[in-house]
Amino acid sequence: MTTTMTSQSLDGNAIAAAIKTEVAADIKLLHEQGIRPCLTVVMVGNHPASEVYVRNKVKTSAELGMNSELVTPPATVTTGELLALVSGLNAREDVDGILIQLPLPAHVDAKRLLEAVSPDKDVDGFHPVNVGRLQSGQPSLAPCTPAGIIQMLKRSQIPISGQHAVVVGRSDIVGKPMAMLLLHENATITICHSKTRDLAAFCRSADILVAAIGKPGIIGPEMVRPGAVLVDVGMNRISSQEDFDRFFSGNAKREATFKEKGSVLMGDIDPHAFAFASYYTPVPGGVGPLTIAMLMANTVRAARLRRGLPV
Repeated sequence: MTTTMTSQSLDGNAIAAAIKTEVAADIKLLHEQGIRPCLTVVMVGNHPASEVYVRNKVKTSAELGMNSELVTPPATVTTGELLALVSGLNAREDVDGILIQLPLPAHVDAKRLLEAVSPDKDVDGFHPVNVGRLQSGQPSLAPCTPAGIIQMLKRSQIPISGQHAVVVGRSDIVGKPMAMLLLHENATITICHSKTRDLAAFCRSADILVAAIGKPGIIGPEMVRPGAVLVDVGMNRISSQEDFDRFFSGNAKREATFKEKGSVLMGDIDPHAFAFASYYTPVPGGVGPLTIAMLMANTVRAARLRRGLPV
C-alpha cells in the first residue's frame, strides 16, 4: 500500500467560524423583525467537563447576538421537578431552544426528560418526532455533530452523492442520524458496529469513512482505502505510555502534552491512517468545533420554524 501525496487535514475551527459568521448575520436579520432567538441550557448538579462545555455554549450564544439562559438545578432534583421545569420552558414564547446537558444524575429518568422537550425546541435533535422528521425528509432539527459533518464535507467541496459512506457506530446521537443525513445527500450507506464481522473489509470499501464508535485507534491504516475521506468523531483520552508510543511515537507536540498532562486526546482512527486519506479530520480540532456551531444554527432554525419563517 502506498500513501497518497495529497492528504489534507480539514480545519473544523475555520469551518465552525464560517458557520457562526452566517448565523450571526441571520440573527441580525431576525433582530430587525423584532425576534431575538433564545437558547436555554439546563445543567443539573456539578460536572466539571459539562460546565466547561456549557460555558462555551452560553458565551457563543451571546457573541452571536442570541439570548441565552443557564438553569442549574441541584443534583438532588427529582425527575418530576425537572419535568415541571421543562414544561414551563416549553410554554415560554421567548424560548426557542431547550438543551438538557448530559450526563444527568443516575436517579433522573433521562429518556423521559428528553422526550418531554417540545420537538420544536429540541435543538439537540434527539426527540423521536425530530428523528422521524429527519428520516422522512421533513424540515427538522438534526443532531448537531452529524449535521456539522455534512457541512464540513460540503464546504470542503468533497463529493457525497454516489459515494459509498461507511459509518462505524450506531448511536442515536451520531451513527444513525449520520447515516440518514448521508443518505439524504445520495450516498450509498453501510452501517457497522461492534458486532460487525470483518469490519476491516467494510472500512476498506469506503469512499467516506465516519468513525464514531468510541474506541481509540480502532480504525488502523490497513483498514483504509487509499484516497478515502476519513471523518473521526471519536474523542478518547489515552494515558498509558504503551498506547502513546503506539499512536504518537515521534510526535514532539503530542509528547510535550502527554508529559505535561499525563494524557492526550485522540479519535477512533489511528493517526497513521491519515497518510492514506485524501482528506481527514484531526482530533482535536476537526469535528468537535462544529458541534457548538451547529447548535447555534439549530437554535436560529428553531426560531424560524416556530414562526413559520423560511429556513
